Amino acid sequence: MIYHNTEPKPIFAIHLNGKDITGRLDDRLESLTITDNRGGEADQLDIVLQDHDGLLEIPPRGAELSISIGWEETGLINKGSYKIDEVEHSGSPDKLTLRGRSAEMNGSLNLKRERSFHGKVLGDIVATIAKQNKLKSKISPSLAKKNVAHIDQTNESDMNLLTRLGDQFDAIVTVKEGHLLFMPTGHGETVSGKPMPAITITRSSGDSHRISIADRENYTAVKANYQNTKGAKQGAVTYDKNGKTEKAPEGNIKILRHTYASKATAERAARSNWAKLQRGVAEFSINLARGRPDLMPEMPARVSGFKPMVDDAEWIISKVTHTLSETGLGTSLELEVRLEKLADDDEE
Repeated sequence: MIYHNTEPKPIFAIHLNGKDITGRLDDRLESLTITDNRGGEADQLDIVLQDHDGLLEIPPRGAELSISIGWEETGLINKGSYKIDEVEHSGSPDKLTLRGRSAEMNGSLNLKRERSFHGKVLGDIVATIAKQNKLKSKISPSLAKKNVAHIDQTNESDMNLLTRLGDQFDAIVTVKEGHLLFMPTGHGETVSGKPMPAITITRSSGDSHRISIADRENYTAVKANYQNTKGAKQGAVTYDKNGKTEKAPEGNIKILRHTYASKATAERAARSNWAKLQRGVAEFSINLARGRPDLMPEMPARVSGFKPMVDDAEWIISKVTHTLSETGLGTSLELEVRLEKLADDDEE
């Protein structure tokens, strides 16, 4: 890669199926982009290579690329492994484009299964799925003991089932470095429950930014209905800005379509959907002038130099995009308002 700037030099390392090919690509790399998603959705890699002499070999789909990026004075940071699922050759000038998804999210987790879990706690379900997929499980202590009365997996992949459970418990599901992770969304915590270190973003640290504030359809509450088939008991649970409420609040209420099998399950669904609405109220995106390959989703952030209401808010990184090119190493961030912790659900 020909670097034209006099600022600190960005560096990279690429291994193909375990073999270091960095030297072969150094003067061919046009751009390398890593999109680090929050969870459920696989991280993505895009590489564009110059093939002006026609000597580049096209790797087979399914080949694995391991990527590290960083700065010369601080060293490389491992950004994971990706399986190539798309190859494109174009010209002229001739270029080879490789696209891949997080390798650990593309394996047996996507195979469809038929089974049910009954009377289990969430930690046991995550551990069972992790073991069957040759992964280690890590689940947040605040979620591990949550009861799951019954859930069916009918012609459905393990990842899809985990994503459904994540939606129900407002949790992130992802795979990193051989571990299946299951942790609360928007709390700025590690999977062990410890706070992540907060980063500081100043106005001067960004090339450009965008802040949007939406009313999110002006919902004042979320309502979930339930019907216990054994006891034929029916009811509803509602969450609003004050938490769970027995009274029907006034205003525009979002009513969930699904009828849940128990009151506790309905409570979790209402709480989770209300939390999602609150996180989407304000969004903030910024392109950092100097790339930060150490940043990742779920890290809390403090900002300064913007509008007072922006500086005073607590932000969480929801998406990170790292781009390495001839212009240098850049990082783009998407953030959302940090969700204040709500009281734990009642156990079933």
